[in-house]
This record gives sequence, structure tokens and C-alpha cells, in this order.
Amino acid sequence: MISSFFGKTKPINYIVLAILLFLFYFTDVFFQIGEQRINQVIALELLLFTVLLFSVFTINQIVRAEKATESNSYAMLFFLLLIVTFSDELVLQYVIFANFFLLLAFWRILSVKSIRNVKHKIFDASLLITIASLFYDWALAFMFLVFFVIGVYDRRTFKNWLVPFLGMATIFFLTFTFLKLKGSLNFFEEHYQFSLGLFTTKSFFQVLNIKTLIYLILTIIVSVLVFVRLRNTSGGKLLLLRIVFLIFVLGTGIILFTPADASPVIITFFPAAVFFTNYFEAIAKRKLQEVVLIGCMALACSLFAIHLN
Repeated sequence: MISSFFGKTKPINYIVLAILLFLFYFTDVFFQIGEQRINQVIALELLLFTVLLFSVFTINQIVRAEKATESNSYAMLFFLLLIVTFSDELVLQYVIFANFFLLLAFWRILSVKSIRNVKHKIFDASLLITIASLFYDWALAFMFLVFFVIGVYDRRTFKNWLVPFLGMATIFFLTFTFLKLKGSLNFFEEHYQFSLGLFTTKSFFQVLNIKTLIYLILTIIVSVLVFVRLRNTSGGKLLLLRIVFLIFVLGTGIILFTPADASPVIITFFPAAVFFTNYFEAIAKRKLQEVVLIGCMALACSLFAIHLN
């Protein structure tokens, strides 16, 4: 029943997912608001909710346009369930904004496979990653992904290797001009700290909590199973999923460089949702799909309830 409903991409799927996100998000806001008045935070919380909602819908557009999954709503659903599971991460407001711009950048990067307008796509991706870094400094690490994709698809065109630097320089120059007018040039020094949590903490679990560790291990296992299943298929989708997996690896590396209380786990949700969806689609028995989906929903809701307490 549930798997059949989300096995389509009709307007009702978007509406249901939007309602679910609204209920979970503002329930979390209500319990976490503390002594603040609702009118003091409502504008920002509505903005954050809107950004999250657009992130959910953007993921669906990415997987459909780039054929990373079949035509269904599972990727959106798994992304939403991950948000619910890690609702304690929603306090990192700057990461929510950074993740949205990273999603747009990933879309442009994955679309390079068509080998059309490569320079424009690389430039756009570089711009978006640099914008994301203005919210979260380590987002700049995803520039490695841009150079990787250039090497995979169009390494012989020398100008392609220069385009990312032009994209970064454009955003930094505009930001510098704005900050100069405001007299806040110390932003760059204060913001781009690039903390090394893994090397500055005494315990590994000060960097990675148990829930995050289990999630990362599970995602890696599911990813390996998906690659094993697709090893004999055509190279197009396999290469695409390898790039998606690299996004996950870079995101995991960033998590390891960040203390647990400021861990940007949300930046790994897109690749995780893609691999969870591919694995889920491979389950032949509809009843088993139903059991798996209900189990995932129950687990997400349970962890959400624990977080509220």
C-alpha cells in the first residue's frame, strides 16, 4: 500500500511529503523553542522549512533528470526519513542553507555526462559550491568533485580546468566587495576556519556519535550491494552512481573533520537517498518492500520521539 503510493510521482506525493515535513519540522521547533517567543523565530523557521522543502523536491528533479533511479518518489521519501531521523541536526541552520546550494551544484555536476555546455555547467557548479561555503566553510571541499568530473568526462579541454577557479573568484570577489562596503572584511578570516575535529578531540565519539556511525556504515553496505548488482549493466548509470558515491565519501570526510555537536550529516542525505532507493527498487517482492518501508518509517519516528524527549 505505502510502497505503491510512493512508487509514483504524482502531485499528491509532493503534497503528502510537504505535509509530513511540515508536521515533523514544526513539532521539533515547538519542543525546542525554549523560552523564546514564537514570533521571534517564526520568520526564520518558515524560511528554513521552505529551504528543506525545496531540497526534497530538488532531489526528485535530480534523480529523474539524470536517471539515477527509476521514476518514483522513494528518493524524496528516504531523504525526508533521514531528516526525521537526524532531526537533532536541524539546529545547524547554516548547514541547511549550504546543503540546498550543494544540491543544485550536484545537479549541474551530474548533468555534465551529456557533454553539452560543459563549461557552463562547471562554472555554475563552482559558483554554487562557493556560495554554499559562505554558509559552511568545509563545503568548499566539494570543488574536488568538480575537478574529478572534468577528468572523467572532458579532461582534454584545457579551459575546463580553469573554469572552476573563475567561478570561485567570481563569488569571492562579489562577497569581498559587499563586505568592503559594510566594513566586515574579517568575515573571511573568522568564517573559513576549516576545523579538524578528528585531530583535536580526545575521543572518536566526540566527532561521530553512535547514530551517525551506524548510518554511515549502513549506507556504505547498501552502496556496495547496489554496485554489485549493477556491475554487469551499462557504464552510464554505474559511472553516475560512482560520482554520487564520491559525494557521500566527501561528505563523510567532512563529518569526520567536525565535532559531533556541529556535524553536517545532512550533506550526505542526497547520496544516501539515491543508494537506498536503488537498493529498495531491486527488492522483487512487494510485501517485502512494504515491510522494509514500514520498518524505516517506524525507526525514523522512534528516533524522532527519543530526540523530543
